Amino acid sequence: MKSPNVRNLPPAFVNKRNTLKMNIEDLLSKGLAFESLSAEEGQYLFENAATTELMYVANELRKKQKPDNKVTWIIDRNANTTNVCIANCKFCNFFRVPGHKEAYITSIEEYKTKIEETFRLGGEQLLLQGGHHPDCGLDYYVNLFSELKSLYPNLKLHALGPPEIAHICKMEGKSHTEVLIALKSAGLDSLPGAGAEILNDRVRRLISKGKCTGKEWLDVMRAAHQVDLTTSATMMFGHIETLEERFEHLVWLREVQAEKPDQAKGFLAFIPWPFMDEGTLLNKIRGIRNEVSADEYIRTIAISRIMLPNVINIQASWLTVGSKVAQVCLHAGANDFGSIMIEENVVSAAGAPHRFTADGIQESIREAGFEPQLRTQQYEYRELPELEQQVINY
Repeated sequence: MKSPNVRNLPPAFVNKRNTLKMNIEDLLSKGLAFESLSAEEGQYLFENAATTELMYVANELRKKQKPDNKVTWIIDRNANTTNVCIANCKFCNFFRVPGHKEAYITSIEEYKTKIEETFRLGGEQLLLQGGHHPDCGLDYYVNLFSELKSLYPNLKLHALGPPEIAHICKMEGKSHTEVLIALKSAGLDSLPGAGAEILNDRVRRLISKGKCTGKEWLDVMRAAHQVDLTTSATMMFGHIETLEERFEHLVWLREVQAEKPDQAKGFLAFIPWPFMDEGTLLNKIRGIRNEVSADEYIRTIAISRIMLPNVINIQASWLTVGSKVAQVCLHAGANDFGSIMIEENVVSAAGAPHRFTADGIQESIREAGFEPQLRTQQYEYRELPELEQQVINY
């Protein structure tokens, strides 16, 4: 990915490289001016610009958009409604088919235990997701959200994702808007960007055939923005996708963000992470491995900041790449470290090994030269409450 060393090249190639460099500089200048790069321009930069060049531009953009030198983080837990799923994604070790002996639906008593522990540890939110359960339709989620909010009025629900919304719509014969309004009325506070993977349908047919199409994923987010639900966007990369498909993914996200109503926040953040391969069908059957290097991940963070000038927050995935690489990402356009994840079961099931406590995440941010700032899901600053220190047991 790095630029060739001009001193080691013949004169004819050096002249070509000098022309190439002018093109790179033009594109970097365009990025610095918050102008939208095409997918082709973004890919050209990614393939030809030096890592330091991408980092510099992305860092300058971050400083303009987030000038206070603070890196945000949140305390929440990734709880699961159910592990039953009929989507059969080839990268997921978490799901169980209906009727499996390990299949479950989380009970209200289990939610109470999880929520009360979350509050003790300083959190205020559940990131609540699960599988495409064939028996859990709109009434199930409306009743669940309503009961949780009745029990815990201050609880924030960052729940489900576009594939689950699409699944519910298909079960109920309702529109995205109808389902989202019902869930919002029941207590849904925001919609995660889960299940994006790569939005190109060639990829989706091969790795997540049972999920919604890329177009429907984007349409669910359009509908969410229309009803003023804040969302996030994601990208899981480093498996069977091409670079072209990564960059069209970024452009599609930028276009949906540009379409949101003026009063809506839309995508509050973008979170890219590499495919975790341990024990997955993609690895076992097709031999696909996670070969994303630290350099490639840092470059991906940087180019994401450049390609998405209308998405203010870029999150580094310490869970999948580790704290040291994530720290470098804070100098490459990222301004958010995400959650300490009191609980996380899905990505961890595919081999993500890294863990943080509240003290640990703050120390890592300080080591990188920034001030840690606790936030809400709406990216509003919170004062750090008195809290118990988490004992990591997953």
